[in-house]
Amino acid sequence: MATYQYRAKNLASETVTGTVEAADENALRKALRQKNEFLISSREVNTKNSIYQLKYMELSDFSREIYSMQDAGITVIRALGIMRGRDIKPKVKKVYDELYASVQKGETLSTAMENTGGSFPMLIINMFRAGEESGQMAETALKMAVYYEKEYRLHTKIRNAMVYPVILLVVTIVVVMLIFTLILPEFFSLFEGVELPVITQIMINISHFLSANWIWVVIAMVGIFFGVRALLTVEPIRLAFDRFKLHFPKAGKLVSIIYTARFARTLSSLYSSGLSMIRAMDIGSRVVGNSYIASQFPGAENTVRTGGTLSSGLESIDGFDGKLISTVFIGEESGNLDSMLTSVADSYDYESEMAVQRLVTFIEPIMIIFMAFIIGSVMLSVMMPIVSLYQNIG
Repeated sequence: MATYQYRAKNLASETVTGTVEAADENALRKALRQKNEFLISSREVNTKNSIYQLKYMELSDFSREIYSMQDAGITVIRALGIMRGRDIKPKVKKVYDELYASVQKGETLSTAMENTGGSFPMLIINMFRAGEESGQMAETALKMAVYYEKEYRLHTKIRNAMVYPVILLVVTIVVVMLIFTLILPEFFSLFEGVELPVITQIMINISHFLSANWIWVVIAMVGIFFGVRALLTVEPIRLAFDRFKLHFPKAGKLVSIIYTARFARTLSSLYSSGLSMIRAMDIGSRVVGNSYIASQFPGAENTVRTGGTLSSGLESIDGFDGKLISTVFIGEESGNLDSMLTSVADSYDYESEMAVQRLVTFIEPIMIIFMAFIIGSVMLSVMMPIVSLYQNIG
């Protein structure tokens, strides 16, 4: 039994939320229907204490080692015994110890992974379960190793790409604070008794305010940062923000490609491993990384469940790149959906990397222009009175 947090509508068209245990989302949907509530969206939550949540590269290493040993004919329990004896991080070793103990008791590897309390994401658990049922554990583990290696590369590219804009923003804020609190007051003392331009008077007022209240300004900035982070955990605000990211001029298209690449890669891995399309879509919606896109999946899944095609279901989702729907449609028409999903996933892997680079080239000029505007305004506010003084002396 899994625990789900859900949003639903009752007969009075009121939105209700709650937490309930169910075998899967279909069971959740039936349970709510008995209470005259109709499911809008749901997500599985973990009620156990997690030992340690493995990172992308750790998941890739784990999958690759399972593949290597399974391919060599080594049993799972023997493989886990070898893996836990290696020189690895203590937290990772604790996870392996837990897996080893569970498998020794007769549990399957996928069940043992699920019982670690969140150390492994549901994607890899379901993939390994499908591999165990089909007898293709080694092939499935290799797919997961490649999948998480690509996720790690993309995540690293995005993180590294954001380092420069963040550093530039922090430096800009620090430089502006230093200019207004230490440098400008020395210049402005020369202009006492002189009629000043509007821009200079504005800068003087800002300088006086920051000099007298700089501690409170810093506290307010830190408070705003953590306040925004807290607000983004509120579901309606998070939905609106995630929707805004997808429709932001220029950058929205690039963000959409990144989300589409993640979903295409996940769907390709799940479907080619034998999972049902409904289950693959459900898991894919959770790893896409955008709550606005994920909130539209119940409708798309219902389309497929009632006999519609995958392409028609995905077409109803706002936020995916149109190329995905077209490729899926061609795959359905030709009967080669499996290979077409693999092809489009590989294509989007490259496009997502290019999208990250273009996103950085979009952000950098904005940050530079912002910094230039601040510095230029400060210089103008100082130079205009100085020029005026020289003219009066002349």
